Amino acid sequence: MLNENIKATRKAKGLSQQELAVKLNVVRQTVSKWEQGLSVPDSEMLICLSEALETPTSALLGENLTLPEVDDLKAISAKLEVINLQLAQRKTTRQRLLHWFFILLCAATAAILAILLAIGSPYLGWDYANPETAVLGVAFHSFEWLFIRIAPLIIIGAGIGIFLTRKKE
Repeated sequence: MLNENIKATRKAKGLSQQELAVKLNVVRQTVSKWEQGLSVPDSEMLICLSEALETPTSALLGENLTLPEVDDLKAISAKLEVINLQLAQRKTTRQRLLHWFFILLCAATAAILAILLAIGSPYLGWDYANPETAVLGVAFHSFEWLFIRIAPLIIIGAGIGIFLTRKKE
């Protein structure tokens, strides 16, 4: 009876003899002997066995275990439906966050572009004899030069992103 219960519970949990043996720190042959009824685990090992199989000791010592019927398909189906709903919610949330990210990226790029156009290029009138001013002027000019060339690509990419991540109804 014990041997059959150990074997049935192990199989129901989807464990091989080797995996159970590793959990119990014994060799696979020991588990095999228990399942064949050639030996029995001592009381301490029986407690470890029930913990490893997540089954009460009384169930291992009691009568033959009955495995769940296929009638549980409704419960499994309900769980899968809940999981699918959660995944759909995550996808919708991710899509909404990405949509707002593209909107903010487009707005920030347009704002920086407007600021650069409004202030012009003030560094052109700076005194470049001073090394600190020269470095700052070159850095500002490099930023402006690079930004003016990349900003249209950012705005186009963000616009495409906004279009692709919009809420479809």
